[in-house]
Amino acid sequence: MSTAESTVQRTGWIGWIRFAAVMLLLNGIFSVIQGIVAIFAPDPYYVVTKGQLFLFDISGWGWWTLITGILLIVTGGMLFTGTGWARVVAVILVILSAIGQLLLIPAQPWWASINIGIDILIIYAITAHGRELRPRP
Repeated sequence: MSTAESTVQRTGWIGWIRFAAVMLLLNGIFSVIQGIVAIFAPDPYYVVTKGQLFLFDISGWGWWTLITGILLIVTGGMLFTGTGWARVVAVILVILSAIGQLLLIPAQPWWASINIGIDILIIYAITAHGRELRPRP
């Protein structure tokens, strides 16, 4: 009996995909913590930059962050298994994260820029090399 070889070659990018999964898990854990804090301490949050005032509803933002964090944790965990839906959902969640960071650039330009860069790296790793996570037959 011969064993069937997998047509997908594993490259060094598999480590980056696992890095993306770990980043999704960490981002999800931090989001859940931020969401819980925002829900139980709904103080108004505002930022003044160059004559502009940004007001945020903390409790609404807290629920959004909590739900997004839970989805990130589940998706990051499932990304280790290599399932197709986890890769698709991970890319969608990371795109939403990047859009959210774009909205925070006036308030926190360095933090938002770093997160957008990491989001782009995660999207590339998952879309270009995500198929390498499939279990070998």
